[in-house]
Amino acid sequence: MQNTTKPLQAGHRDRLRKKFLTAGMDSFLDHEVLELLLTYSIPRKDTKPIAWKLLKSFGSLSNVLDATAQDLMRVDGIGPQTAALIPFTRALLKRYALSEVKSRPGGTTPEAIMNYCKASLSDKKEEFLQILFLSTRHTIIGSKIISTGHRDKIEVAPRDIIGDALAAKAAHIIIVHNHPSGDPEPSPEDITFTNNLVQAAYFMGVGVSDHIIVGKGKMFSFREHRML
Repeated sequence: MQNTTKPLQAGHRDRLRKKFLTAGMDSFLDHEVLELLLTYSIPRKDTKPIAWKLLKSFGSLSNVLDATAQDLMRVDGIGPQTAALIPFTRALLKRYALSEVKSRPGGTTPEAIMNYCKASLSDKKEEFLQILFLSTRHTIIGSKIISTGHRDKIEVAPRDIIGDALAAKAAHIIIVHNHPSGDPEPSPEDITFTNNLVQAAYFMGVGVSDHIIVGKGKMFSFREHRML
């Protein structure tokens, strides 16, 4: 009997690629996204069962992309190549988001900023604070990430942030930090810190355009909530 496994798999892979090229990612279910991604690191094998194993193990597509190589390799069917490909995909999304916000000559849109913040910090397991340095035209001219090592509250002095802004010759800054608990609602300490930073920055001629808190799949903007 002729073995038809390989042609059937090749045909399915071709159909997935054509579906993406003609209808885009919005036409895909989460398991199909992983199926197609896995075809680039797993040759001559049906990737659908592995895609479902990943979703079952981590709970969602975003959790799969956030997973470490070590955790990924605990899933049956995931080898070193795939364990490197998935984190690389996540890093590529982050690089794309940063490139997008830096390349806008007319100013950075709130949507682009939000996309970058989500790509940059939502996968962090400890708290990080990021400073985005903006020009007078509100284009991003640089950024700096500071690990605070604390859970869900900021432990960075406003004077240190302002010093970094002045060194970068920034006219405005956006503060971004993550809540590893997943809840982006600001704590009382976050609110006090933001108010103190805005006042201190004002006296040094630096504007605070926003403070964004990144949770798990959600974000909180002080500006959107009229808290700046």
